[in-house]
Amino acid sequence: MKERKISEEFLNRMKKLLGEEEYEAYLKSFEEERLYGLRVNTLKITPEKFTNMTTLKLKPVPWIHNGFYYEGDERPAKDPYYYAGLYYLQEPSAMTPASLLPVIPGDKVLDLCAAPGGKSTELGAKLKGKGLLVSNDISNSRAKALLKNLELWGIENICVTSEEPKKLKETFGEFFDKILVDAPCSGEGMFRKDADMVKSYEEHGPDYYAAIQREIMDQAVDMLAPGGHLLYSTCTFSACENEDIIRRTLDCHEEMELIRLPLFEGASGGIGLSGCLRLFPHKIKGEGHFIAMLRKKGSPAGYKDYGKAGSKQPPLPAELSNFLSMVSKPLDCSRIRIKNDAVYYLPEHFQENTKGLRYLRTGLLLGEMKKDRFEPGQAFAMALKPEEFKQVVSWEKQDERVIRYLKGETISLKDGEDPIKGWCLICVEGFPLGFAKGSGATLKNKYYPGWRWQ
Repeated sequence: MKERKISEEFLNRMKKLLGEEEYEAYLKSFEEERLYGLRVNTLKITPEKFTNMTTLKLKPVPWIHNGFYYEGDERPAKDPYYYAGLYYLQEPSAMTPASLLPVIPGDKVLDLCAAPGGKSTELGAKLKGKGLLVSNDISNSRAKALLKNLELWGIENICVTSEEPKKLKETFGEFFDKILVDAPCSGEGMFRKDADMVKSYEEHGPDYYAAIQREIMDQAVDMLAPGGHLLYSTCTFSACENEDIIRRTLDCHEEMELIRLPLFEGASGGIGLSGCLRLFPHKIKGEGHFIAMLRKKGSPAGYKDYGKAGSKQPPLPAELSNFLSMVSKPLDCSRIRIKNDAVYYLPEHFQENTKGLRYLRTGLLLGEMKKDRFEPGQAFAMALKPEEFKQVVSWEKQDERVIRYLKGETISLKDGEDPIKGWCLICVEGFPLGFAKGSGATLKNKYYPGWRWQ
């Protein structure tokens, strides 16, 4: 079992859970290599187009329309397409929860335990720029990684918070149409992928996490609007963290009902609770997962906005207006806010009276007001399409200037290329990477230092 010292208590519990024959198949799965996956960003590109243009050796994840396996010796994080936000590296089974939550454009969505962002990026892609995505993680440091991934993907209608679920509940009430709870858990399903999970398991087992999960689910139910859907997932096997949590939620909240999830090839149903979904590493090409869908009874009451964006604001500074004249992306100027010289574009349904929350981001960061100018931000570049900006420079992936730009270097145009004056959007094969400012034959690099190619 690849030198993993797994407790006898866990192994005995798995034997009881699976039965003798299936337990042996589970043990044998530890002899197999872990699997590597990536998920294509459908905000920017179709899976079909991506597979035709990438040099990565990909095989489809059968149950995820935009999910693929890649070979373990490849380095997709060292690829310009990764820096263009065309895909997210994610374990295949972990792609499942966000794929099943029925998000539609215009929804108000909460990802309650969101870092590092694998599930939030998919939820944001489903929204297609409409509605609101609140992505929360109680850890401030993990929430920073979450923010980067959301901005890299070009998701503009975001709010990133770092709060206890209880405080979010006190602020929002029954506000969200869809909620995803990818709950902190004992991580039994990840033992094959990550040996460190075994060490963590020895410190905190299922009973420790079950108490946390019960509390989180109570808060999530209270934030779900009537008619809304709540998806609960873990990467563990223990029933006390899975089916027992769902049973308790149904018992304590009569307004909730279980929605049956369809099985796909290799997936298993809930153990003692029909309608849930279990993924086992000896049955599918992925790690262990549990998923259940709940719905709050009743009909949606319609959108309830608290101090929503759109109130009368002072005229925009001339420097900002001049820059925005180069942008053809539809922007509602009544949703633009300037705070401490940072310029934000607020999402639909944003609650402006929620100042007590710890926000890392409220909407799309357009850029920053300087002494006598506006300087556009990295997130704004990633949210644009090349046809939405007046001046664009696009290089082939093989052009050495792509990597030089991602490293933060000043770029010189080649003989015969048209000179560039002012702001331009730098792209790789038509996919934005960031901004630069031209002075003729030279491009001053404005790629965000914290994202640079190392």
